Amino acid sequence: MAATLLSIMVVLLLLNFPMMIPLMVAPLIGVFLFFPNMDPMILMQQFATGIEAYVLLAVPLFIFAADIMTAGKTSRRLLDFIGSFIGHIRGGYAVTTAAACTLFGAISGSTQATVVAVGKPMRERLLRIGYKDSSAIALIINSSDVALLVPPSIGMIMYGLVSGTSVGDLFIAGIIPGIIVFLSFAIFSIIYAKRANIPLADKATWSERFKFTRKALLPLGFPVIIIGGIYSGLFSPTEAAGVSVLYAFILEVVIYRSIHIKELPAIARSTGLVTSAVFVLVAGGQAFTWVISFARIPQMITDTVLGTDPTAVYVLIMVTIFFFIGCMFVDPIVVILVLTPIFYPAAMSAGVDPVHLGVVITFQAALGSATPPFGVDIFTASAVFNKPYLEVIKGTPPYIIMMVIISVLLIYFEELSLILL
Repeated sequence: MAATLLSIMVVLLLLNFPMMIPLMVAPLIGVFLFFPNMDPMILMQQFATGIEAYVLLAVPLFIFAADIMTAGKTSRRLLDFIGSFIGHIRGGYAVTTAAACTLFGAISGSTQATVVAVGKPMRERLLRIGYKDSSAIALIINSSDVALLVPPSIGMIMYGLVSGTSVGDLFIAGIIPGIIVFLSFAIFSIIYAKRANIPLADKATWSERFKFTRKALLPLGFPVIIIGGIYSGLFSPTEAAGVSVLYAFILEVVIYRSIHIKELPAIARSTGLVTSAVFVLVAGGQAFTWVISFARIPQMITDTVLGTDPTAVYVLIMVTIFFFIGCMFVDPIVVILVLTPIFYPAAMSAGVDPVHLGVVITFQAALGSATPPFGVDIFTASAVFNKPYLEVIKGTPPYIIMMVIISVLLIYFEELSLILL
């Protein structure tokens, strides 16, 4: 049955259907072929069950907040603030890009929103001071993947939905790995700038730094409110999503007036389109998961791949490999929805902490998002910057190597995920 489901999905993808179609059609055909006596309404119920979870309310709210801030001035205020302090050092604008992606990721939770909001203005600045376009784009798409690691990560919300793990704990656990990725990229950027002899940018005066700091104070308060509110128990991740929309509205519409209130329906419509696609994927993922669980496919796969008594480290290595490869070809949300139920029981039996497992899985989703051949951020960057595929991926190998090294560290040192809990 597993081969049949996989074949159906591959054929439909090759026929250029969007991922939501194979994810929903494959379980339907699988049920009719292998369980002809089953009531089809059971599968319909699974589609509905997939989108009933309360935590899913956070997804459209965080996306809406990110869309409001992308349309406004938040990203540019963050860029100006960071750049005023480190833009003049060798590699400073590259470090600014990595830092801004990390901060905007802590606001939006979306890698693709970060590519658009930070990538557009920072690419222009990087090119202006002497970076090759391929190097600038590679830095942007890989730095944007930190958005999946730091709260409010949509990938972690999906893992929490499937596994039942606390989303608040997952948000906190992703902070240290996200900072490690940022520091790795920052160090590499400084070394690269020195070796490539990138010219120095003009140094900002203290009056300019004060001005940019004052303008960035309110956007910088965003992650503080979200993380602080969840960490202190003031509100849940879903409630934090509602607060994020209110905060974004007050910033961009009331205080900065960068968005007219008449523009909000168009922004909300865009959010609705993205959310509907995500929810269809979640519904299809739930049905797909139920079918493969009913057919005991997860047990067969884990018995074959993991054996009868795997160690925690071995399980994490297999999880890393499977999720990394999966996210290279398919949207990370789909991979999390489909593969997590397969490996989660075996990981729990081996003694893996569910929060640590979530960080490892989300990290692979972040890595796969910018990894050829089909990382979603690669195609986002290609569309946003109007650049051919090969030029977009040309500068990515160093970042992939760094991410792989950090993946190994996460496997062997779970403290990197759990130290803040």
